[in-house]
Amino acid sequence: MRRRDRVQPVTGVPPSLSDQLRRRRRWYFLIMGTCLVLILLAWTWVRLWSTPLAVAMSMVAAVLPPIAAFVGSGGVRGG
Repeated sequence: MRRRDRVQPVTGVPPSLSDQLRRRRRWYFLIMGTCLVLILLAWTWVRLWSTPLAVAMSMVAAVLPPIAAFVGSGGVRGG
């Protein structure tokens, strides 16, 4: 089944736990991948043109892992 062919929920039944875990895992890896890309770009290419921009990118990348952990663990509700 393709993504655009998914059935829209009609009731208030929440998604299954496996769907919730899959969504959280996807977001976790997306955020951590962004963190990795920011670090790599900042200190391989961007620093050659603008050191302050590279430092700013690194600061943003430093904030992302705790956010990814929060999202991956299910946030405040815990699942």
